[in-house]
Amino acid sequence: MAPVEEKKVTTHGSQPAGFTVRNVLFATDFSPISEAALPYATAICRRFGSTLHAAHILSDTTLLMATGGVDYVSMGTIYDSAHFDAKEKLEQISVRCEGITHRNHVGHGPVWSCLEGIIQQNEVDLIVVGTHGRTGFGRLLLGSVAESILRRAPCPVLTVGPKVSGRAKLPTLPVDRRDLAPPELELQQLLFATNFEPNAAANAKAVVSLAESFESRLTLLHVIEDYTQLGSRPGPIEDAVGRLRDLIPKEAALQYAPETVVEFGRAAEQILRMASEREADLIVLGARPAAEVGTTHLPWSTARHVIAGAHCPVLTLRG
Repeated sequence: MAPVEEKKVTTHGSQPAGFTVRNVLFATDFSPISEAALPYATAICRRFGSTLHAAHILSDTTLLMATGGVDYVSMGTIYDSAHFDAKEKLEQISVRCEGITHRNHVGHGPVWSCLEGIIQQNEVDLIVVGTHGRTGFGRLLLGSVAESILRRAPCPVLTVGPKVSGRAKLPTLPVDRRDLAPPELELQQLLFATNFEPNAAANAKAVVSLAESFESRLTLLHVIEDYTQLGSRPGPIEDAVGRLRDLIPKEAALQYAPETVVEFGRAAEQILRMASEREADLIVLGARPAAEVGTTHLPWSTARHVIAGAHCPVLTLRG
């Protein structure tokens, strides 16, 4: 991995009580897809007083694809040129980070390995990525990196999909329009969808803290996909509603009383429908801790469809 390129600007910010984000990683391939996620990364940093880490990874595969294939004798020259170009583009991103402490990282090697090193070295609390949503997560950084991040990241991941629109869509301001105020993150409506994963209580506590900080309305949703037990007593509906209510900490100080909802059908479809009806500004999904994730532990088809179809960003939490 190549040495990290850093630039730091001093800023002052305060962490809202309960939900803290000190270091945000923005992974970019400089595409319009990645660009759409940048306003969320910067707005979060302004809100929480966080440090923004903008990262671009150069891999040999990426370089060969970009140049049409060359012999390895020329790779050194190609890498130097690509490294310089990446530094220049990250500097352009820095212009949009006025008032935010930020550091630029250019890595060389396997994409996830490089990102993992940045995450560990800088104690990253949140990762922000963009995805075009086609056939899953698409080709962020010219590979299936978004899915790899979601499977392996030790911290929450905010994904900005291709259909984000309306109030939830933050604009990308032109570099030369410093007269315009940077967009602020507003979360009026939160939707937390849970399958009662083992760490659901910890995830719910984080969502409640987020709702407290933003004075948001909060809906807790569980989708029952298996109808075979609907005639049992006590019924699965009452049981699910009770479990959702139990996820709300007794000490919660929410501005509005949270709503608990149980639906039936395909999870992704019901989550997207509920988010649309509530005009959600953020969908929150629960996930197992990264150390426990295997090929069958997470409903990846559900997550893919939610991220690809959501009209707001999607936050995946790990308790």
